[in-house]
Amino acid sequence: MTTVVKEMVARIIRRAANTPADGVLKEELKVARLSPADSSDVANLVFTYFRWRGWLNAAEKIERQFDRAWDLELRFNENPAAFTTDELHKAVPDWAANEVAISREWLLSLQTRPTLWLRAKRGAREQLSQKLGDCLNAPEQLGDALEYHGEQDLFRTPEFHAGEFEVQDVASQLVSALCDPKPGETWWDACAGEGGKMLHLSELMQNKGLIWASDRSERRLSNLRRRTARAKVFNYRAASWDGSAKLPTKTKFDGVLIDAPCSGVGTWQRNPHARWTTSMEDVRELGEVQRQLILNAAASVKPGGKLIYSVCTLTKTETDAVADLCSRTLSGFAPLSLPVWPNEPPAASGRKWIWPQIFRGNGMFLAAWQRVS
Repeated sequence: MTTVVKEMVARIIRRAANTPADGVLKEELKVARLSPADSSDVANLVFTYFRWRGWLNAAEKIERQFDRAWDLELRFNENPAAFTTDELHKAVPDWAANEVAISREWLLSLQTRPTLWLRAKRGAREQLSQKLGDCLNAPEQLGDALEYHGEQDLFRTPEFHAGEFEVQDVASQLVSALCDPKPGETWWDACAGEGGKMLHLSELMQNKGLIWASDRSERRLSNLRRRTARAKVFNYRAASWDGSAKLPTKTKFDGVLIDAPCSGVGTWQRNPHARWTTSMEDVRELGEVQRQLILNAAASVKPGGKLIYSVCTLTKTETDAVADLCSRTLSGFAPLSLPVWPNEPPAASGRKWIWPQIFRGNGMFLAAWQRVS
């Protein structure tokens, strides 16, 4: 580990006190003239530091802290079983104990480096795996997902530019698969962001039918348009929506997906810095936002249509509590029957928990209803 790498890591950690660490990391690496190996070392050290921050003494110099974090990382990689469950609780903030079903398995998954997941074009997983190399097929229930373990910059590959795959977490892929859209249907991705799930919905619909994609951010919608052009997705319309009762269209849909803004607890493996910046106040505020989004968007579901709510979080306030409130409030909707997976933890009808320790991706929650009248 070079002095330049250590100095950059210390600078990023100091800046990340008030700014998301992944954004600071991108900024620093963009202007730095580092070798690919050094850039990789910087990124690994930054995420390692925040992964083990609960074990560190904030009064010590930052350089001493990330040396300690690196030692913990090596110890964990050699023998995760050596860490007691009580010790592993240092991986999350204290408030999480009242909000998340904390298990030893979940805590161990948080301290494990995340898997890089790809989504191949439908039916082309084997061919893509051979082209890229360093890929492992996921279980069949995960559709066209691939684990990538190579070192090349995937965004520079000809396969990426040809639209042959997307970099997409397996939990996100599972949500789109559970929506189960059919060719020729009309869907609304109400909180589309930059379009990850919308692209998958289109793939499942064989680019037939129509998808409305909305978001409150014009910047995200602009990025979505670039992504759809590369992926050759044409069966969509983009529109701004602020989440209010004033909907972007009067269209009635076969399915509405509300992949709502959330606290992101399910991404804590991939984004360890967020463990220390998310608060219980954030969780409560987001729970109210999510409930309102569902109730407003529900008006667009046609009789027999689906209403799907998903969040990449695992807090009670943003999952079962939101689903319970909406189930009591939504008129003319009933829980939608969902497929049962092997080793699936029990859940209320029409609900799914996607746990990192089971699927080795982000954690997510999904609730599904069907309009019956």
